[in-house]
Amino acid sequence: MLLFVEQVLNGLQLGVMLFLMASGLTLVFGIMGLINLAHGSLYMIGAYVAATVTLHTDSFLLGLAAALPAAALTGAIIERVVMARLYAREHLDQVLATFGLILFFNDLMVILWGRQPLFMNVPDALAGTVEVLPGAPYPVFRLVIIAVGLLVALGLWYLITRTRLGMRIRAGASDRETAGALGIDIALLYTGVFALGAMLAGLAGAMAGPILAVEAGMGESILILTFVVVVIGGIGSVRGALIGALLVGVVDTLGRAFLPDLLALVLDRATADGAGTSLSTMSVYILMAAVLVWRPKGLFPGHG
Repeated sequence: MLLFVEQVLNGLQLGVMLFLMASGLTLVFGIMGLINLAHGSLYMIGAYVAATVTLHTDSFLLGLAAALPAAALTGAIIERVVMARLYAREHLDQVLATFGLILFFNDLMVILWGRQPLFMNVPDALAGTVEVLPGAPYPVFRLVIIAVGLLVALGLWYLITRTRLGMRIRAGASDRETAGALGIDIALLYTGVFALGAMLAGLAGAMAGPILAVEAGMGESILILTFVVVVIGGIGSVRGALIGALLVGVVDTLGRAFLPDLLALVLDRATADGAGTSLSTMSVYILMAAVLVWRPKGLFPGHG
């Protein structure tokens, strides 16, 4: 029971990281109609900046404070220099251009930081554990990641549904021509939305730094799961991104933790381990297929 609780919390922590990535990606895709494969590169930039500042100042908060504007500024520059020329182009053109950005940023990280990974320590204030249940200690830092993700989800919900800026974002997503005719600066709005998505990806990278190696190419693996989350949740929906991310995180984590042991009840150990590993890797894609059969547009299609 205690192991199950620990793995569920691990799944929620992974889900929150995926949400920070997917929320920005789904906003950009749903509002701007842009497929951005380079979103993982912004995650990587956030991680590198946070790690570098933290290692030089011995302050994780300063590293986090530096990572967010660095990712947002990089996102704004990318949107103005590259993405603004792709809105009217086919999705294939967008895929090719943003794939090129992946290669550019991966090589840039190697040039600036070298090929050796950077490693961050968990902040001293958050380095301990807390008993979530009697006899079930869990790292404080991972609980903080979960809390940060949920606070971001609440903030995005409020921004999109309760503010004038959110009203303009929804208007630009629904009918950009009419919104522009009513006086909304669509170009500035799109730059702002893209920078916001980049900042969220940078936040995910900065929070992942203390628990993962910071290295060139680290954004690609999480990007695949992020697209799965966007498809499951529904394009353009922050609520869908949150629910989809938590589902993917929990399914992936529980599958890796328990499927081999469950299969060992009916198969020999070696076969169970091999089959369990394969099935756990496939589990999130099976989940995505099941959701699409049930709801082809995702769980919460739209812009809510």
